[in-house]
Amino acid sequence: MSADLARHLQQLIRPGDTLWWGQATAEPLTLTRALVEHRHAIAQGGRLGVFVGMAASDTLRPEQADVLDFFGYAAGGAHRQLADAGRLDILPSHYSHLPGLIQGGVLPADVLLLQVSKPDAEGRHSLGLVREYLPAVLAKARVVIAEVNPAIPWTHGGPYLQAGDFALLVDAEHLPLDQPRGAIGATEQQIARHIAGLIEDGATLQLGVGNLPEAVLAALHGHRDLGLHTGAVTDGIAQLAQAGVLTNAQKSIDRGVGVGGILMGSDILRRWAECNPQLELRATDYTHDPVVLAKSHKLAAINAAIEVDLTGQINAEVAAGCYVGAVGGAVDFLRGAARSRGGLPIVALPATAKGASRIVAQLSGPVSTPRSDAGLIVTEHGVADLRGQPLSRRVRRLIAIAAPEHRESLERQAHELLRRCGAVL
Repeated sequence: MSADLARHLQQLIRPGDTLWWGQATAEPLTLTRALVEHRHAIAQGGRLGVFVGMAASDTLRPEQADVLDFFGYAAGGAHRQLADAGRLDILPSHYSHLPGLIQGGVLPADVLLLQVSKPDAEGRHSLGLVREYLPAVLAKARVVIAEVNPAIPWTHGGPYLQAGDFALLVDAEHLPLDQPRGAIGATEQQIARHIAGLIEDGATLQLGVGNLPEAVLAALHGHRDLGLHTGAVTDGIAQLAQAGVLTNAQKSIDRGVGVGGILMGSDILRRWAECNPQLELRATDYTHDPVVLAKSHKLAAINAAIEVDLTGQINAEVAAGCYVGAVGGAVDFLRGAARSRGGLPIVALPATAKGASRIVAQLSGPVSTPRSDAGLIVTEHGVADLRGQPLSRRVRRLIAIAAPEHRESLERQAHELLRRCGAVL
């Protein structure tokens, strides 16, 4: 089918077009693999732009930059190799800004490749695993191409598409991508216990992706009536719902319904999501809307970081000189949780990585989250609540949750740091 599909793509895609598709598990593999395999014929002597999010596949590789120009907000997963090779033009944007940049024409969006569900009884295809920024692309794209994958769930939240909405509709040749879970160690479990102790019954959860959020979810099974308003929905969320803990019964908005942007898990998650009226996938301009977030009482926003400095500045993008993350939605959710009644803006990270402290006197990368937005910082050694705290108290509280073997060094560096800031320890 690949050669026939390539001919169809060549007829629909023009040189100079910019292509978008769902990130991570929502990648339409049949279409993307045909695109990269036949990229020279499809580009017809020109070049094509490709927007890059997080990766759950190895579809995109540096050598494809002979025809494809990669740009995007993240270098997650296999897309790190694009960044390491200097082939990924990073967009340092808050995640919440993406729909507006697309709608305003600042980010070009000519062709949208989708993975959609089988149609329901009314002939409506669901976007299946994702909404995020794709509805904004859908409204702008000249061409919409989709593959129908019977293994992905029909999910609530719209938009829904009929067969006539597509320039081309093909059958998927691949099973959906899974987002594998990593091993959860003792450090992650201890951090998760600290966080679980902060969260009240009836709170609404937002979590990032990775081992640490999954550990937090596992630690919450003794809670009651938790809600969901998040970007990524994972296996741990499905299991929390199946255990009767995640009921959404006390949410201040969207009561009774969990809200997310993308499903990033395995068949455990896909089966739970199938036609589930208690789950709705929404676009980024809803999931990350500051007004919506502020109305979500007891919003516990739990996000990760690479390192935090002694004043509360957070780097979530660069580790050891390599771009590995994204500005993403952390600032959006931390600000939303700070404005939420009873909210918890939490950043969690292990105290060390390969023996080096992740609580540092000076960041080795960019400031992804300014210290004015820092709330609660959590390591395996405890919780540092920075809300309303001056620099001197922030320094003391952060040193207290650093690894014990690094505290003396941090103390020495703190005096010079505060001197430069015009404060004293």
